[in-house]
Amino acid sequence: MHESWKEFLAGEFEKPYFKELAAFLHEEYEHKTVFPRKELVFSAFTTDLNDVKVVILGQDPYHTPGAAEGLAFSVPSSQPIPPSLVNIYKEIDADIGHHALLSGSLRAWQKQGVLLLNTVLTVEAHRAGSHRGKGWETFTTATISYLSGVRPHLVFLLWGRDARGKKGLIDASRHLILESAHPSPLSAHNGFFGNHHFSRCNEFLIEHGMEPIEW
Repeated sequence: MHESWKEFLAGEFEKPYFKELAAFLHEEYEHKTVFPRKELVFSAFTTDLNDVKVVILGQDPYHTPGAAEGLAFSVPSSQPIPPSLVNIYKEIDADIGHHALLSGSLRAWQKQGVLLLNTVLTVEAHRAGSHRGKGWETFTTATISYLSGVRPHLVFLLWGRDARGKKGLIDASRHLILESAHPSPLSAHNGFFGNHHFSRCNEFLIEHGMEPIEW
């Protein structure tokens, strides 16, 4: 984790809810197959807090072997591109002409200041949603509230019900909130396609004197 998050994370790790979550995770990792690997759970927080410009909220990690790497929607470059990310790339192509990435790894976005955060940071293998309601939602709620307060002029991309549920945590007078359906094949045609979030995001960044994201 980047040292810029140290004060925030230290405070959360000491709270009762997180201690309960940590105890739960210890047992899960000890007796079950859990993704991502322990050392990747907080990968999103390797992004320098002071560089964050955009926040993309996902749901929970990919639950198949080799896919989850602690960054929302991202997979290692050796893995096939997941369907939701295929749809994200399709929307980028339709919105701004082309996407820059050749694989499913979104680390290039992370390096540009995109925080790729899931609302739940772990999952049992082959059991989507299995770690919901264990404390991660409290943690990510605190993270979004903290970001809204300490960083100026962020763009929050809220896709799907879980992410949109965090809208009330964000100061809309300071930040741009863009919301739509989730890019999953089950919902992308209900408002994700055609949302123009990527061009609208970059317009906002340029307007506030920041470099646009090379999507």
